[in-house]
Amino acid sequence: MRANFRMQRLFVDAPLAAGATVEATADQFNYLANVLRMAEGAELLVFNGRDGEWKARLTFPSRKRIVMIPEEQTRPQPVPSDLHYLFAPLKVGRLDYLVQKAVEMGAGVLRPVLTQHVQGKITNLDKLRANVIEAAEQCGILAIPEVAEPVRLFDLLDTWPSDRRIVYCDEGDAGQNPLPLLSKVSERKLALLVGPEGGFSEEERARLRSLDFVTAIPLGPRILRADTAAVAAMAVIQASIGDWN
Repeated sequence: MRANFRMQRLFVDAPLAAGATVEATADQFNYLANVLRMAEGAELLVFNGRDGEWKARLTFPSRKRIVMIPEEQTRPQPVPSDLHYLFAPLKVGRLDYLVQKAVEMGAGVLRPVLTQHVQGKITNLDKLRANVIEAAEQCGILAIPEVAEPVRLFDLLDTWPSDRRIVYCDEGDAGQNPLPLLSKVSERKLALLVGPEGGFSEEERARLRSLDFVTAIPLGPRILRADTAAVAAMAVIQASIGDWN
């Protein structure tokens, strides 16, 4: 069932069921009452990443409180995506874009990976999670991707489960077409690894290429920025061996 984009959607951190009551947070109150100017009895869609999507009605118990009352489920909770997205942090503006697009493209887990040439940093995982929720609200997504703690690349590879294949974008690959390489991937458990603006170091490339559970792919004849490469790689993977196929 497709999302209804004609109605306002809001993530709530509370159980959802017919007749339940969900108290709006201070930020949500300001958004609903002062920004959207929604009135008593107005309807919106709410979701919590667990109980599906619900049509809810607003009530105003007092001038400074809004309570949302779920009335009927509009979409059931889907099975969460199992695609892991591993990314080297970028500078702030581009990092926000990268996270939003990863959510839109179906990532189930987002994990920052610290590489030798990384230029950005992760200082606030809560901000990253808020960005994930905002993207889900805007795009009709019901399953909220997990945001995992940052990890150094070599530490990640040392403990990586061998039954989940890592596909990584190798800007040094001599080829141009990723599809023949992806057609050989038989695993259903997948992860995509995208490096930093400066690319992977030769030491990192050598380590990645030495591992049986890693597949290196090119992304065409042009050099792409890291955030562009992330969107392109997600699209290629989803269309060839992911949930678009």
